Amino acid sequence: MSAFKERTLEGKVAYVAGGTRSFNLEIAKRFAEQGAKVTVMSRTVDRTESAAQEIRDMGAEALGLPGDVRDYDRVYETMKITAETFGGIDIVVAGQAGNFYAPAVGMSANAFKSIIDIDLLGTFNVFKASFDFLRKPGASLMAITAPEAVRPMPYQTHVCSAKAGVNMLCKVLAIEWGPEGIRVNGISPGPIEGSWGMENVILKKPGMYDAIKEGTPLRRWGTSDEIADGALFLASEASSYITGTILDIDGGVTIQTLEPESGTKATQSYDEDPRIRGAGRGDR
Repeated sequence: MSAFKERTLEGKVAYVAGGTRSFNLEIAKRFAEQGAKVTVMSRTVDRTESAAQEIRDMGAEALGLPGDVRDYDRVYETMKITAETFGGIDIVVAGQAGNFYAPAVGMSANAFKSIIDIDLLGTFNVFKASFDFLRKPGASLMAITAPEAVRPMPYQTHVCSAKAGVNMLCKVLAIEWGPEGIRVNGISPGPIEGSWGMENVILKKPGMYDAIKEGTPLRRWGTSDEIADGALFLASEASSYITGTILDIDGGVTIQTLEPESGTKATQSYDEDPRIRGAGRGDR
């Protein structure tokens, strides 16, 4: 049962880059369920139109516009088409992303640049291109970032660098565009069941599924519904005084500091944990 009033986005227009699969598509569908008209944009024509049709089948108005977030002129054109068709834009999601595992020493400069261009440059392009068409005040922009933005991870130099830039981009634009009544925030999903990144990157490494689950404080994977609920919150009036914030929807991954096998359970007694036995009693 939704915590939001029914049709809380009635009359709003949303634009979702990368909105053709996984939780980005779920975000677009959640916006539509709540009354918004929606544009989904991605590079693949067939997938873009399929996602838009899926939203139209729900009874909502939707456009599927192919484009590459690395191409600013094309992004601007899709924003213009959206605004001309639906009458302005209220909500923007920069959800595009790329990833692969590679050690820094074995990664080409072009491979590194490809992720910077998709994640960081792409987010800048989406936000910048939307500015002329936003209905101000009241517009809500959000970028999909990741725990790698704040947690250094081996074989992820490209992603850590790109997502750290995305986080800071959100914060700087929140300052610059705040006087216009534009809010800019980020969503940082943790391990999400069925997401493209989990199925095509993480799970290609043997044993990673269980290792990630056990390394998450809540001891489970998240769902696309939970990411969509977070996006709906940031798009709605419920978050009208929130800007420059990164919303971690990650089961606690970002704050995890202990290895899974050495974690202390909430029901474990003081004397059962050898790491803290004797602490405060002068024992050394």
